[in-house]
Amino acid sequence: MSSLAAARTDRPRPRFGAVPLARLGRDAWLTLALGGSLVAVAFAAEGGLQLERSTWTEIALILLGAALVVAALLVDRAGGALYGSVALLGLVGLAVASAISVVWSQSPADSWIEANRTLAYVAVLAGGIALARLVPDRWAAALHGIWLACAVVCTWALLTKVFPGALDREQSFARLRAPFSYWNAVGLMAALGVPPLLWLAARRSGNAAANALAWPALGLLFACVMLSYSRGALLAVCAGLAFWFATVPLRLRAALPLLASAIAVGPVVAWAFARDALSAEQMPLAARVDAGHDLGALLLLIVAVLLVAGLLANFVSERRPWRSSSRRRAGQGLLAALVCVPLVLLAMAAAAPGGVSGQVSKSWDTLINPAATTPSNTPARLTATSSVRARYWREALHIFAASPVRGAGAGAYVVARTRYRGDKLEVRHAHGYVVQILADLGLIGLGLSLVALLGWSVAAARATGSLRRGRMPFDAERIGLLSMVAVVVTFGVHSLIDWTWYVPANAAVALLCAGWVAGRGPLARRDEPAAGTRSRWRLAVAAGVVVLALAASWAVLQPVRSLHAEDDALAATSRGDYAAAARHARDAASIDPLSLEPQWLMAFVADARGDKATAERMLERAARRQPANAEAWRRLGRYRLSELNDPTGAVEAFRIAYYFDPDAPRSASDLLEAMRARKKGG
Repeated sequence: MSSLAAARTDRPRPRFGAVPLARLGRDAWLTLALGGSLVAVAFAAEGGLQLERSTWTEIALILLGAALVVAALLVDRAGGALYGSVALLGLVGLAVASAISVVWSQSPADSWIEANRTLAYVAVLAGGIALARLVPDRWAAALHGIWLACAVVCTWALLTKVFPGALDREQSFARLRAPFSYWNAVGLMAALGVPPLLWLAARRSGNAAANALAWPALGLLFACVMLSYSRGALLAVCAGLAFWFATVPLRLRAALPLLASAIAVGPVVAWAFARDALSAEQMPLAARVDAGHDLGALLLLIVAVLLVAGLLANFVSERRPWRSSSRRRAGQGLLAALVCVPLVLLAMAAAAPGGVSGQVSKSWDTLINPAATTPSNTPARLTATSSVRARYWREALHIFAASPVRGAGAGAYVVARTRYRGDKLEVRHAHGYVVQILADLGLIGLGLSLVALLGWSVAAARATGSLRRGRMPFDAERIGLLSMVAVVVTFGVHSLIDWTWYVPANAAVALLCAGWVAGRGPLARRDEPAAGTRSRWRLAVAAGVVVLALAASWAVLQPVRSLHAEDDALAATSRGDYAAAARHARDAASIDPLSLEPQWLMAFVADARGDKATAERMLERAARRQPANAEAWRRLGRYRLSELNDPTGAVEAFRIAYYFDPDAPRSASDLLEAMRARKKGG
């Protein structure tokens, strides 16, 4: 446990308050560029559910990633070694499989959108690899950018709670949701910032005053995790902390700011949980405003206290370093405290009804039981084990069993699940990467994901010295790379139990760290810029990357162009210009032939023009294109029943809709209505 387990190979720490001015400019620019880009992704794409916001964000990521790859190819700072290529190829394969899945997908339009998203993620991973090749010695600036982005996003989320009247007037939930409109994504963003802040607080190099910023930043991130009521984020934080403390030898240096931040924020969180205006739903705005201002004052006080504590701790540690015996005793005390935690938990479980085995069995049953009650959106959910995720996982496994090799198509879970759901919940994701990929792309998707994971794991082990024989010193860069790996571990654990893979900002943070670690290569290798390496093949590859990036950006843009054409058609219809409406609807269908919306729109325009035969034909075409889509059959059945007075044809369509979505409220009522109409007419 001793912090002396690391060899003292770091650069000497400057005196308190000193700033390495020679390096501040370049590092600061990279920090601001990375941090600003990640913050922009968070606010631009939000939760990744709005097509237009996601589209422009994905295009920006593709172009930026391509620019970094081209720069790395032309500058060639890492010689001919292609570190991280296996992980990148695995993710590229996943993007290609997503695109090809439109051929068999139960929802081809969603498969197109998911292929676009995965292409953007390929660009982020490739950009991280390229950055590690371009500026391998700027890893510290990259870590600064990551924790800064997480802190900014989480501070904004807290501000919506502090100033609800100005920033969040219409919010009915108590849980933090901004800017993602999803509380678990907010909690994960806070969790992703913890490992870089531990590195900042514990590092021996750098400016001591700047390092003290980790203390209040950790406090804000812990407050954000708790006020999001996210159990998944808490689990991810614990996983990231466990990895960091298991692999990084600066345990004592990190333990103090970690514990101090948690202890300082604890009373504020407990106070907030006890105030209905902050922890209950549907509260009046006036009550939320008053309580929010009080919360802001307490958070500001905690930030100030932690900042002063961090400055004092760093000052004292520089002026009076610990003796080896003191460090050893402190390490033993910390180890004893950590050992006591599971012992206390076991004692509490043993004292509860049923003992340890009974409590474990009860918790496991409520976790995997699809019929378990959904916990309320209150602080009490933090201690609850029940969840509706078991239902989504069961549905995903049913979809996988129906097509184990290729799945239902990328993003098609939203359509395929209706055949197996046993409730009326409307969800788009299976809330877990593994079950989602099994449902969407089957064993093909799982295999490609494993290729990417295993390829990255080997590259990360190589970069951090885990594959090297003999003892390797824990220098500053190795500790920084291990902190990046901890970010990836945090994201990976959370993605196992939630759909945050589809939240661009969450994924971008993890993919950037993954790319940097994979692209760094062995620490023992210190490549210098090679002169005159702009060979023809590198120029050709760079040109190919540019062409692919432009083509991918154009492909990503098409669903939005189709959506704009649909809007134009609706606007023309409202003006009574049906000829223009039909033209725009046809344009939408030609731009995005995989989507059913243009087909339904063309049917609507044809019906408005009195051409009912064409309207029915468009609805029939939509149903034939996606025969597993219950909504397509419902629309056809409703048109036959209400507009064509064809109850027999309506019964046929409604029966198919009922087969594919038996638990929807409309499925049974529509079929019953059509059968009654047919009986009455016959």
